[in-house]
Amino acid sequence: MTVARKVSRFTERALPIGILTVAAVSVPILMLRPEGVTRMHALQRELDDVHSQNAELARDVGALRAEVQGLRDDPKAVEKIAREELGLVRKSEIVFQFGKPR
Repeated sequence: MTVARKVSRFTERALPIGILTVAAVSVPILMLRPEGVTRMHALQRELDDVHSQNAELARDVGALRAEVQGLRDDPKAVEKIAREELGLVRKSEIVFQFGKPR
């Protein structure tokens, strides 16, 4: 057997075993590092939180759109807000202000 043939047989057997050994050692090390699986789980929890916040905000946006639509279509709703929040009255109304009881 020639030297080249011996090197070739060694390479055919040892190279795959070496690659598998390196992979068997390095994959668990990479997974257990702080940037590995634990980081992935933390990011997944953060992503779930963001999804739930987005769903809550989408519900809020839907409620606000319904309120805006109601204000556009219902003049009584606009009048109610003008009276309660802004303290406005109609021109034909008389306003009486009483002091606090002593």
